[in-house]
Formats: sequence, C-alpha cells, structure tokens
Amino acid sequence: MSVSWVLAVILAIGVAAYLVARLRATRLEPQAGVKQHSLPGYHGSYALILAIFPAVIFFAIWKVASPLYIDGAVWRSLPDQVRTASDVNRSLTTSTVYTIGTGLRRLNTGELEQVRSGQADLKALFATKGVAMASNGEAYMVPAAETYNSMTDASVRYSGIIAVLLSLAGAWLGLSGITLRRRARNNVERVMLWGLIGASTVAILTTVGIVLSMLFQTLAFFQSVPLSNFFFGTVWDPRFAAAGSGGATGQFGLIPLLAGTLYIALVAMLFAVPVGLFAAIYMSEYASRKVRSVVKPVLEVLAGIPTIVYGIFALVTVGPLLRDISAALAGGQPLIMAQSVLTAGLVMGIMLIPFVSSLSDDIISAVPRALHDGSLGLGATRSETVRNVILPAALPGIVGALLLTASRAIGETMIVVLAAGVAANLTINPGEAMTTITVKIVNQLTGDLEFTSPQTLVAFALGITLFVITLGMNVLALYIVRKYREQYE
Repeated sequence: MSVSWVLAVILAIGVAAYLVARLRATRLEPQAGVKQHSLPGYHGSYALILAIFPAVIFFAIWKVASPLYIDGAVWRSLPDQVRTASDVNRSLTTSTVYTIGTGLRRLNTGELEQVRSGQADLKALFATKGVAMASNGEAYMVPAAETYNSMTDASVRYSGIIAVLLSLAGAWLGLSGITLRRRARNNVERVMLWGLIGASTVAILTTVGIVLSMLFQTLAFFQSVPLSNFFFGTVWDPRFAAAGSGGATGQFGLIPLLAGTLYIALVAMLFAVPVGLFAAIYMSEYASRKVRSVVKPVLEVLAGIPTIVYGIFALVTVGPLLRDISAALAGGQPLIMAQSVLTAGLVMGIMLIPFVSSLSDDIISAVPRALHDGSLGLGATRSETVRNVILPAALPGIVGALLLTASRAIGETMIVVLAAGVAANLTINPGEAMTTITVKIVNQLTGDLEFTSPQTLVAFALGITLFVITLGMNVLALYIVRKYREQYE
C-alpha cells in the first residue's frame, strides 16, 4: 500500500469520524441540571484529531526510522570479508545493492532465475529494463538486494496496516465517549495550542539549524585563514596554490564585497524610496477609489516578476542605455559601463518599488483618521496635513519598512550578476563594475570543489556575515516600530 493510499484512508476515516461524532452530539438528549459543555463541532473535531493525528505521526516516524533499520540490516547481511575490508565504501556498496533491488523488481521469473544462478549480465539486463548500473556488481549483492526488497515490502505493508488500525482505534475512542459533559472543546483547543507551539518551534529550530550549518564550516575556514585577513582584507583573489607562489592559497578580503553590497543597495534605496514613498502617499491621500484600484495592483505586479527577468532587463536595456547616454555626453568615451553599480542599483530599485509603496501605504492608512480630519478641520491644506501630521505619525513604521526593504536589497543575487558583474573591485565610481557577497557565495559553491578547501569554505563565512547584517537590520526595524508605535495610538 503506497503512502498516498494510506494517507487517503486515514483522512477518510477522520472525516467519517467527524461527521458521525457531530451527528451524535446533536442528538444528545438534554438532562435536568446538566448543560452541554461543548458544541457538536468540537466533538466532531476531537474525533477527527484522534483518528488522524496519532496515525499520521506514527506513519511519519516509521517512514523515517525504517530506512535506517533496513540499511543496517542489509549491511549486516553482506559477507564479513566485505564489511571488514579497509577499502570498502559503505554508501557506494549499499547504493549498488539498492539499484540491483530496483532492477530485480522489473524482471520476469525466467530472468530472475538467471540472475540468481549468476548466468546473467546484470548491467546489460537491467539496461533493457531502464535501470542503469555502472558495473555488474558482485555475486553477494543479489541476495542482499533480495533481502532489501523483502524488508522494504514488509515495512510498507506493516506500516500501512498499523497506521490504519491506529486511525480506527482513534476514531472509536473519539466516538465512544460523547456525553453532555465531555470537554471536547478544551481538548481541541489544547491540541491547537500544541500545534501552534510546534509550528513556532519548527521556525526557531530552522533558524538555529541554518546558523549552525554555516557556523561549523566557518570555523573550519578560519582555521586556515586569519580573521584579520578576512574582515580587513582589501583584495579578493581566492585562488589555489600555484607553483612558485610560496604556498599561498589566495586572498579573501571581505571589504570589496561588503562595499559592493552596501553600495549597490544604497543606490537601489535612493531610487526606490522616493518613488515608492511618493506613490504610497498619492494612493492613500490623493487618489480616488477608482484610480487606487488600478494603480496599486499594477505596482504590486512588479513584486511578482522573477529577479532573473529584472537581470535580463538590466543586461539588455538599462545597461546599454546608460552606457550610450554617458558616451554621448562625454563625447565618445562612456562614463558608465554597461555592467556597473548604477545599472544594478537602478534595476534593483525598480524591483523594490512595490515593497516600499505597499508597506508604506499600509502604514499610512493605519494612521488614525481623527488626526487627518482634525488637521483639515483646523484649516490645514491636504499637503500640510500629509507633511505635518500623517508622515510624522507614520514615520516609525515607514523607517521599519525601509530597513526591511534594505535587507531585501542586500540579499539580491541575480540582478547583480547580470547588471554589475562579478569583479570584486573597490571603487567609489558608480559607473564601474562591483559585486556583492551573494554573488561570490554562488561562485565559490559552484564547481567540483569539496568542502575542505578555503576556496569553498569561504562561502560559509560570507554567508554568516550576510546573515548577521540582515538580522541586525531586521532587529533594528522591529525595535523602531515597537518603540515609537504606541505614542500615536
């Protein structure tokens, strides 16, 4: 029985338990002095929870644990001389056994007998069945593959049966105790509370896992490269040691990458903030309902465009346009390269406009209407009301929104690759090419390098640096919003 079928049966049992429990609860006869504790919907929900959750949790645990047990059993079934050999690769051996097991399932009876007797060419035979093998394997792998198949089939069969039985038992438990005073509502709310706690725990553990996965690799990197060379270095040249280089493994200066990241983000914010903020003010204070219903969705369409499309737009249109305009103004020699900080910043700013406008519009709209009407009632014009009342009241939220937008700009990759290039330059000229931390993370993690050399491990150091920067900006934004929000409520 496949996983989808097992889950479908469990869901059907849960839905049936919900309907029957709710029907029974509606038919409870009232008794003198006894008030029904929970509504029929809570009785049905409690039966649904008992029928689904224990069975699904058991099924998930089984599916995680059974491959580990089967892998160990298959390994123990191999001959002792194979398991104790010094040059044996356990993962490669078991992978070959599992591939043979997949191929055995596609053979007919005659072909299976040939394989068991050792008369068949496994590689050629399995190729005709759509199973690719790098070699013919060894003779001891066929019995191990059959053991793997039998244990896998038994695991699937027993897990499905037990999960369905648990679901039936949960449904029976949910239906058997339906009374006027059953605290079904409390039980359902308790389960929901634990579900919310579990969801929050998953989010927290995910963040912790991300940090730890980068931290350990970063510590390994700093065992090869000093901290001062990384954080204060001005040259980025992560190369392998070459003949005559004295054993040098390259230079891993963070400053050019950090400067490029902040520079491009600054140009993007200088373009996106005025346009997005003015658009938000117009939509919230000046635009009619009909105009707002058109302009706001059109602006938010920009948020749904993939960043690679923005990058192509920068590479094909914006970059050559800026280069040609600067060349015409300078009399031949362009002042702005096609791939430059200005190109990437402008296109990234276009991408950030909907973030700024949408967040600012929501914040401005949340300002109490009494402040707006009171200012107009005292004789202030609409522009004076916006400048002296609305914006000061919404300023903490707008600042927080801008910091969140800046953290979004710092983490952008594809636009920078196509619009600013990959050169780790250290310059203040916005017409020249620079690159960012995210681009170099991609560069260092692509290729055939293993996670043992500084050239690869530096990507984790860059990643945790970027994580700390964006985390600090997000924390600062939340602090500003929470600290100054209450004085306008």
